[in-house]
Amino acid sequence: MDDILKILYANFYTPPKLAELKREIEDNHQLLIERLEKPERKLILRIIDAKDSVAGALSLDSFICGLKLAWRLANELNNYKDECSAMAKRPESDARLSLHKENEN
Repeated sequence: MDDILKILYANFYTPPKLAELKREIEDNHQLLIERLEKPERKLILRIIDAKDSVAGALSLDSFICGLKLAWRLANELNNYKDECSAMAKRPESDARLSLHKENEN
């Protein structure tokens, strides 16, 4: 099931462009390369990669939760229609019963 949800996510989710933020990240990355030694740069890049992984997992989880909510709402609406049609039928049968009783008297 998880694979199906991931495939749906990959097919239907379109990430925002965020060009300005991406440019800012690249500019700051270049500053880090210029100012930090290699071990420090690696540490910063590991932090960034971990944050990107968290953001990706949250995005997938949010998509799946939204899909589950939509599915539940669709089921509720389907049941609501069934309940409405059952209620709509009930007054007619009650009315017929009342008329039938009146005709007997």
